[in-house]
Amino acid sequence: MDYINPVYQGYFADPFVWQHEGVYYAIGTGAAEAQGTVDNIDINKSLVFPLLRSFDFVNWDFVGHALLRPDPALGNNFWAPEVAYANGQFYLYYSVGHEDKNHQLRVATSDNLLGPYQDVGETLVDPNFCPFAIDPHPFCDDDGQWYLFYARDFLDTEDGVHAGTALVVDRLQSMTKLAGEEKVVLRARSHWQRFLANRLMYGAIYDWHTLEGPCVRKHEGKYYCFYSGGRWETENYGVDYGVAENVMGVYSDAGNETGPRVLKSVPNFVRGPGHNSIVVGPDGETEYIVYHAWTNNMDMRQICLDKLIWTPQGPRCQGPTWTTQSITNSLHI
Repeated sequence: MDYINPVYQGYFADPFVWQHEGVYYAIGTGAAEAQGTVDNIDINKSLVFPLLRSFDFVNWDFVGHALLRPDPALGNNFWAPEVAYANGQFYLYYSVGHEDKNHQLRVATSDNLLGPYQDVGETLVDPNFCPFAIDPHPFCDDDGQWYLFYARDFLDTEDGVHAGTALVVDRLQSMTKLAGEEKVVLRARSHWQRFLANRLMYGAIYDWHTLEGPCVRKHEGKYYCFYSGGRWETENYGVDYGVAENVMGVYSDAGNETGPRVLKSVPNFVRGPGHNSIVVGPDGETEYIVYHAWTNNMDMRQICLDKLIWTPQGPRCQGPTWTTQSITNSLHI
């Protein structure tokens, strides 16, 4: 079966794709969630986060919105949802805040994959301790223990790291509560990870760098934390990774000093690819990296997919592509 990126024509940023009972689903940040206009989605139902469904992995259809909007006082901007399934329950992790400030991590539950999901009523990370936390990524290790990777702000510059948004991990004590054992996964060290020079943040000026959108894959006994670096509105955004022997670290992204190694823009063809998830394709073996990229006029982020390949030098993507690609073999059900 052939496809051409993007695989869905609507606005669909921060795509998280997973397979459940032989069917593929995607949840992401829609235009209203990104722009803070969720009140315009459906005033009667007050649902946010678009959901897509695919029976063949390449043709995607909109099937509704997932989350019952929580207390409006939490904010109008909803970013980067992901879904986990455990003990017969679906858990939707997301952040909510006011524009790009005061985002907090939340979780909602549902008995139905398509929702509606109901917020559990508590934040995952205390905003008084951490005033900006985004991009939650639940990861289940081989022993059944769940962890939550996410991005938060750091202001220190010790040991050569840059101030900015970076990646941490904590153990999930339950699916709705963190253990409070937060560890740093990766901090920004490279020029290509710059978000904005001379950025006013927390009352001071910083040379601000950003790592966000963590996505963890275990491969041959090692933990690979994929992430997106740079500024999401620009072409310098791209995907790199850090690797560790243990899920809580220590992670290393040495070797990325000249740019992202997994996905980056292709001038005149693909702009700002990033914020990926990873899923096994219909043949039950081939891994695919699912990400968003900008349209040519930079007015919309759309969902794309390409093969993830493992090389002696580490994971790479057979993309980003903008021409016809083929996916073979039937869906394993």
